[in-house]
Amino acid sequence: MRFLKSLFTWWDGPTWGTWLETKRLGTEMGRDETGNVYYQASGGKRRWVIYSGENEATRVPPEWLIWLHRTVDQVPADQPPMKVWEQPWSPNLTGTSDAFAPAGALSKGGKRARATGDYQAWKPE
Repeated sequence: MRFLKSLFTWWDGPTWGTWLETKRLGTEMGRDETGNVYYQASGGKRRWVIYSGENEATRVPPEWLIWLHRTVDQVPADQPPMKVWEQPWSPNLTGTSDAFAPAGALSKGGKRARATGDYQAWKPE
């Protein structure tokens, strides 16, 4: 069943074409902290990622994303560590239960702080 699933689905791992190209032409360039594996073709003309789970582009950390898009040629594992003002990478949580919601949002109870009286509504003259 897994064989048939891998033939017809692209969202649950690499397709057969990607798998064959990875085995034939790909050179592993590195792995990130989530387990994604990054490859480059032997001629250096193509770069790609094999995800360690769901195929979701926001799971690629920024340092690997700039390598994939050829902004830098240096593999992220060889790059210097983060700057002190950079925050650690986190995936996009939109659509999950961990997504950000402001205090007045319905998912947070729908209660917000009362207005403080410093707001004056506009009235046309």
